[in-house]
Amino acid sequence: MLIMKYIPAIGIEVHAELKTQTKMFCDCKNDPDEKHPNHNICPICLAHPGTLPVPNEAALRAMVKIGLAVSGDIAQVTKFDRKNYFYPDLPKGYQISQYDMPIVRGGMFGNIELTRIHLEEDTGRLIHAADGKSSLVDYNRAGIPLMELVTEPHIATANEARVFAEELRLLLRYLNVSDADMEKGQMRIEVNVSVRLERQEALGTKVEVKNINSFKAAENAVRYEIDRQSKLLDAHKTVSQETRGWDDVKKITKSQRSKEDAHDYRYLPEPDIPYINIAEFNIETIRRELPELPSEKRMRLKEEYGLQDAQIELLVRERALAEFFEEAVSEIKASDKNKTVSMLFNYLSSDLVGVLTEQGMSIDETGLTPVHFADLVSLAADEAWPSRMTKDRLKEMIETRQNIQQVIKKSGGAQKISDEESEEIRGVMKKIIKNNPKVIDDYRKGKISAKKFLIGQLQKELKGRVDPEIFDELFDTAKTSFNKPEENSTETNSIERAIHSAIDNEISGSTNTESRASQEATEIDKNT
Repeated sequence: MLIMKYIPAIGIEVHAELKTQTKMFCDCKNDPDEKHPNHNICPICLAHPGTLPVPNEAALRAMVKIGLAVSGDIAQVTKFDRKNYFYPDLPKGYQISQYDMPIVRGGMFGNIELTRIHLEEDTGRLIHAADGKSSLVDYNRAGIPLMELVTEPHIATANEARVFAEELRLLLRYLNVSDADMEKGQMRIEVNVSVRLERQEALGTKVEVKNINSFKAAENAVRYEIDRQSKLLDAHKTVSQETRGWDDVKKITKSQRSKEDAHDYRYLPEPDIPYINIAEFNIETIRRELPELPSEKRMRLKEEYGLQDAQIELLVRERALAEFFEEAVSEIKASDKNKTVSMLFNYLSSDLVGVLTEQGMSIDETGLTPVHFADLVSLAADEAWPSRMTKDRLKEMIETRQNIQQVIKKSGGAQKISDEESEEIRGVMKKIIKNNPKVIDDYRKGKISAKKFLIGQLQKELKGRVDPEIFDELFDTAKTSFNKPEENSTETNSIERAIHSAIDNEISGSTNTESRASQEATEIDKNT
């Protein structure tokens, strides 16, 4: 139990590999998916004597793009430095990085102030033997362009630290500068945590935590470290400035080494790379090339489509899905567009995403176009299809790679009513007519919305077991009869008889008119 009240101060350092064609200082391929060790290497990234590094312009431009997206100050001139330390995965014995002249200074991301964003080269990768007696080195990763972003210690909670890192990954993907896949090591997080007494102004002793391989691990590491340091201070002990590693199995941090300061790395200007004039990159042109950012997309989706926050978040985090959704919405032809937009999102987020997950494919691989998806949902909305029918037809469209008209035509349009179903429909119709006299009267006067309401009630009562296109035809067939009530009968009785007669015709096959959707399919085929 904590005795005193402590305030945490959390800073984050994020490393992200940039998505360039080649490495930072040579022409070796930048391929994070390469399976063969030491395949994408050359004398430059292996630091052979006499080799000279040449900076990757695409990486420099990517850094400018990131800096602009966070409203940072872009340096007019920048330089590289040597950061000296020894480790087996560092072939030069030093890392080419940036010290006092980073490409980006300051900036804001969310409500968190940034310190700097600089560019460096990544290290190689160590593969440790299972028996712990040896290690192998793979230099495929050595020399890949690596962005490092450092925040001010203004993050207050473990959850806030996690959200910041997740949102940064989203930004990097929107900018198309990094895939930021943590499982592949393309994005790595380190957290700096300190605590201080509530009445104390100066920050406490900072502890850096490494070996964090997921956003959840980052949150857990921060939460654990706040608790560990608070307990030390409660016991009147000292928090050591050190680097600790996160153990994701035991959910604890372990001391690795005392924390180095800048002078321990003996930074010196990289003598083989001259100063670089960033202003020559035409920064304003790069600014105009920035895409719509996640924060901007959230606001626009809310204003244009009236979606809920959870719905917006799904679309923001899945760009391909968002683009599909917006293009499909633009193609909606249903009479009630606002209602259909809501239907479209629901079928997209549940059924379409479900099919993608089940079959392990992306939306582009389905062959389903936004236009065809909009046609499906528009027909489902206008003709009051039951949910089960719409889902089945969506699945068939993906499996057969056909549009909805072709799927309906292939199934022969609307099915006929069976003898068994006819008696049940008669009973349901009698109930609906009795309970909705005003709606019946509205339909007699030609109101289409009344017919849709009645079909919807039938579908609800029958739990969607009969194609609504049949009911559409039944009502149209019956309408000509019940517009003229028979002599010596109530209007309600004449309506019932008219509909019963239409049902009998449907059973006997005398009503052979194709469904509207099937007619559309036929016309499309003729025009084609």
